[in-house]
Parts: sequence; C-alpha cells; structure tokens
Amino acid sequence: MSVVGIRRMARRLALYGVAFTLIVAASSGSSDAADRGSSTDQAATSPPGNPPQSVSRADVDAALRLIPERVEAMRQKSGVPGLAVAIVFDDEVVYSAGFGVRKLGSDDLVGPDTVFQIASLSKALSATVVAGVVGDGTIAWNDPIVENFPGFVLSDSYVTQRVTYADLFTHRSGLPAHAGDLLEDLGFDRQQVLTRLFRQPLSPFRGQHLYTNFGLTAAAEAAAVAAETRWDELMEDKLFAPAQMSNSSARFDDYLAADDRAVPHQRDIHGNWIVTTNQRDPDAQSPAGGVSSTANDLGQWLRLQLAGGELNGQRIIDPTALLTMQTPHSISGPPNNPSAHTNLYGLGMGISVRDDGYTTWSHSGAFLLGTGTNFSMIPGQRLGVVTLTNGQPVGLAEATSETILDLIVDGEVARDWLGGYMGRFAELYESDTPTDWTASVADPIPPSPLLTYAGTYDNDYYGPMTVDDSTGILVMTLGPKSMTFDLTPHDGDTFLFTPPGENSVGPTGITFDVKDGQSVSATAEFYDMTGLGTWTRQD
Repeated sequence: MSVVGIRRMARRLALYGVAFTLIVAASSGSSDAADRGSSTDQAATSPPGNPPQSVSRADVDAALRLIPERVEAMRQKSGVPGLAVAIVFDDEVVYSAGFGVRKLGSDDLVGPDTVFQIASLSKALSATVVAGVVGDGTIAWNDPIVENFPGFVLSDSYVTQRVTYADLFTHRSGLPAHAGDLLEDLGFDRQQVLTRLFRQPLSPFRGQHLYTNFGLTAAAEAAAVAAETRWDELMEDKLFAPAQMSNSSARFDDYLAADDRAVPHQRDIHGNWIVTTNQRDPDAQSPAGGVSSTANDLGQWLRLQLAGGELNGQRIIDPTALLTMQTPHSISGPPNNPSAHTNLYGLGMGISVRDDGYTTWSHSGAFLLGTGTNFSMIPGQRLGVVTLTNGQPVGLAEATSETILDLIVDGEVARDWLGGYMGRFAELYESDTPTDWTASVADPIPPSPLLTYAGTYDNDYYGPMTVDDSTGILVMTLGPKSMTFDLTPHDGDTFLFTPPGENSVGPTGITFDVKDGQSVSATAEFYDMTGLGTWTRQD
C-alpha cells in the first residue's frame, strides 16, 4: 500500500474512534500518530461525529510544494485571466498568492491583495455580521424580522409576521428562488425590490430550501435597523474593522475605487475570453452578493470562522451565535442516489460531508457577468481555502479549492475536478424558460401592423412598459431607468428581445394578446416564471 493509501486508511479509522498508531517514512520526513493528532487518548475522548484532527503541518507543507503549479495549470486550461488563493491551517494563513492578470491585455498581475467582487460569498460574511448583532443581544436568530423592519411584507400575513432572520438566511421563507433578481436587472434599487416582494406567490413556509438573494437582504436590512445603522456601516463595524479586513467593502463604489482591482471577464459567442463591458453593480442586494474583498482579507475571515469567533486573541463574534450559523437548518440538495451525500445549508453557507466523513462549510459565488468564487472549510481539520477569480463561473474556483484540499488532506488529487465542474457549470448558460427561443420557426406568420402593439402598459410587479413604433420598428421601454429593447418579429404576435443583466442568457419572447385589431396585454415568458409577467394596456 502506498504512503497516501496508508494515510487515507488512518484517517478513515480515526473517524470511528479507532486508535491507529503508525510511523511511516516519506520523502517529506516521518509522520506518526502524535503528529497527526490521532493518539489513543484523543480518539477516546472525541465524541461521535467529531473525529480528531489528522492533518499535520508536514502535510500542509508537502502540499504547498505542489499547489502553485497545479493551480496555474488549471487557470490556464480554463482560460480565466486571473485568480487569487488563500489557505488557512491551525489559525494561520499559510499561503496566499495571485495567478494571472487583473485585466486581459494588461501586465497588471493578480496578487493576494487584489480586490475582487466575491458575489454570493457575501452571504456567509453577512451571516457572520448578523451573528455579531445576535451576540450583542440586540436580536435573536429566531426573532421575526418585522419587529425591526415593519415595511417588509409577503403575500401571506401569517408568514410576514413569523419569518425570522434564520428563515431568510437559510432560504426557507417560501419566496420563489431568486425572487426579485429580475427587478434588480431592470434597475430597481434595494428598497424598490423589497417593497414589491409581497406580490410573489409563496411556497409552504419552511417547507423547502429556495435560494433567494433578496429575502436574505431583507433580513440583513432588519439587523441594521435593529443596530441603528446602515448595512454597509454595520459590516465595517462588526467584521471588516475588527478583523483588519482593510481592503473589503459592501459598497460597489469602493470596489471601483480600488487601485489593485480585478476586472471581470466573460466569454463571447465563440468562447473567447473578453473584458466585461457592462459590469454588474450589486449594491441592491449587497448583503447577498455585493461584497468586494481580497484573498488575504478572506483568509482572516476563514481564521475567524474556524476559531469560533476569535481572531488574534480577541473575541470578535459570540461563539454561540456563530455556531447557529454553522449548523444545518435546511436541506439544499437531497441525495440523487442511495450512496450520495445530502447537501445541507446553515445560515449563509452550505454544510456537507466529504467522502472521508469530515464536515465541510462552503459556498460559491457567481456573476455571469464576470466573477467566480468559492470558499471551503474543513472545521475538524482547522483547514480552509478561498479562491477568487475574475472570470464568469466555469468551475475553476470550485476545482481549485477541491484540488488544494485533496492535496493537503490526502496527499493526492482524487479526480479531475476542473473537467467535472466545467461540465456542470455549462448548465448555467442554458435558459430555463419552457420555450427554446433560439429555434427558428418554419413559415412564421407575419406580425400585424406595428400600430397594433404600440401603447402604454402596466404591471404591478415590474412597473410600466411602453411600446413605441415611431422609428419603424417596435421599441419596448422597461424599468425605472427606462431601458429600451428592440422587438424583433418572431411569429405572428410574438416578438423577440434580449433581457438585460445578470440573469439573461439570450433572447426570449413577448406575446401580445390582440383583440379587434389592438393588443390588450402582453406576456413575456422570461418574466412570467412565477405568473407575474403580463402587462395590461392602459391607453
């Protein structure tokens, strides 16, 4: 049996409280049970489900000799322009580095202090901040948020009065998945989105995990109100300042002002990487996706999480409030076969179990407009890694984290993580509307005269829409920023347009209901996934 195989067997036996004492000689030196923290005494005193730490500093050092080359090879294979990594072990940032460039066409290299948009990694940082407010005694995780945020209303009064901070941070309020995101894409601000959520239909309260950015944002806003401050200032006061995360912010303008800033990239229709020209401003949902940070700063946050709220000898977050965040509250991914693991969700981060039995805390972040990020921690090993990239998500961030953990925990890489993740992430770029709007129509019916469709329409959720024919083509205007979209004839009274923003993956259709030579309403399938996408003529 190889040295790696012996190591893996030792760790599996340790999981079940079996004392396993072994001395092996390896190229990196000798390793014994004491070095791995798997002595008989420790195994005997460790409770079930809490196996003793088995990764040693020697394991980490051996992996660090391999990690830079492996990471750079994966980055080049993916084509992503830039990447930064930080690794934490035993309350120390043992490695942080950058790879590639901050912007294609420039010589500005990525470093461990380069500022990235971190997308949905923001959720775990925000949950940490709310844990700080909980630890102060200002609120409790199970308090209804309406106690401090009475303007928050959902379509069911029972849910409105009872939905808690924990419900919203674990995505079990009943709001549809990604409720409010399409409003953000149309230019609605945070307050405008939150006040419109009451029009969304609800699934059974606490019945299932439905990932919702603006539900979590509402809970964060309520915590800020309770703390008598603004959300961005609360993050600074509770986390960024005490953890000395000096290059982190919850404001988009601060990210733009950073000199050492990673510029987002995406792929064109030919698969070539290009600089993103319509960069996402995520301020509307800042608690859920609007934080910017660096590998070094997030290394401090990893230390804080793994040390139960302590950093450099200072108690920053109450450990009990933090433990609630780190505890499963909902099932985010049921197993798809009898031997698969169940994916769980705490408050702002995922919780699962590795094949070797160790619990992991993790989350990915994804902006299709140019950001892919991931963190993964193995708390039983006091080990964590964060990966930030400036390319739209293709699986590189996740593959990098998994590869690093494999090298440290097992001494070898278990599988082709990049190939597997790239295959899965390809699904992100496929439309989930029922109709394939890219398919051509055989013998399409010509549209009616354009005047048939021109007019003013209204929608209680998405707001007013105007359709203008004065230029000889139909031009639709939507949203508080008056975004315009050319409507291209598709088939009869159905036209094509391309929605804006993060969630758009290509053309979609809008169909006019014509009666007696004039349209009386129009329904856009892309905006109608929860039944709210019909505009009614007003003129």
